[in-house]
Amino acid sequence: MTQTEPAPAEAVAPDPVDWALAARVARRFAGRDSGGGAELQVVLRSDFADVTAQAEHLVAEFTGLQAPGTAVAEVLDRSQWVEANVASMRRLLSPLTARVGERVAKSPIAPVGRRVAGTEMGVLLGFMAQRVLGQYDVLVPNDPGAPVPGGAVYYVGPNVVALEKRYAFRPRDFRLWIAIHEVTHRAQFMAVPWMKPYFLALVDQALEIVDPDPGRLMHALRRAAEELRRGHNPLDDGGLVALLATDQQRGVLAQVQALMSVLEGHGNSVMNHVGSRHVAGQERMARVLQARRRTRGVAGFLFKLLGIESKLRQYEVGEAFVEAVEREGGPGAINAVWRAPEALPTLEELRQPSVWLARVA
Repeated sequence: MTQTEPAPAEAVAPDPVDWALAARVARRFAGRDSGGGAELQVVLRSDFADVTAQAEHLVAEFTGLQAPGTAVAEVLDRSQWVEANVASMRRLLSPLTARVGERVAKSPIAPVGRRVAGTEMGVLLGFMAQRVLGQYDVLVPNDPGAPVPGGAVYYVGPNVVALEKRYAFRPRDFRLWIAIHEVTHRAQFMAVPWMKPYFLALVDQALEIVDPDPGRLMHALRRAAEELRRGHNPLDDGGLVALLATDQQRGVLAQVQALMSVLEGHGNSVMNHVGSRHVAGQERMARVLQARRRTRGVAGFLFKLLGIESKLRQYEVGEAFVEAVEREGGPGAINAVWRAPEALPTLEELRQPSVWLARVA
């Protein structure tokens, strides 16, 4: 009896980014946490569990958006944040890296390219790890064992405590204020059934327009890291995708920009309106964080990477839009954006709220 030779295993294209290296570089670049000891960690976990539950009640009452289940507060250090967000970024960028990997596999310098990409990605993530305070990560996969899929809300304890000490914020109030913003994002994605799949579909489209040329991609990452070291973030000028996209491909970027302007503007508006009633010192906190240009986790980094947080000043534009809609249309008028993707404002309508109101009315 003749044995048949097994078919050769299908070759798997190498990932063009060395993600393990990216994580190591990000942890080094993020710097050491300020510490505080085990007792502080216990206090932070207890406080954030309480303020997150309180924030969920306040946000649901103010917005009418009732997310399913209960949010779970997770207090992380910078290293843990890096680990969580490297995993999220790897999942989100997998369609792009798979295409790039097919070309990298044919290149004799593939090992060097993977390390360069991993290093530059790590530098950018490490920069973010120094600044992020809170994060609702829409990219976290559904855990079958979790009480509520999509229920995790992250807080980077050392960064929160450092700001509280530097500006003498009352810890309980500052933590509640941060929680209100992140819980609002959770409500947007969890209480509006179409929001998460629509958002992810738009991001997929944005990634599809990137030319899978590893040389161009790595050059853009190197340039971003070099400019960042000089004190200028080139991603503010339109992001990686804007550098690689053609004029015909910018339509999807406009859709993503408009969506994120609405979500961030709504989040800031809720944060400030609810905070003005329930958070002592909210006005001063708002001034400090506006000057600091807070960036929120992997989402904030990806928005910059994709050119979403550009010179359009999406937070300010979005918040001004929400406030104008509420003034002109009355309390609750902004809720029309949750009806369907077609009800979302365009970039032009963000600057002309009355035009959007007339359309959705």
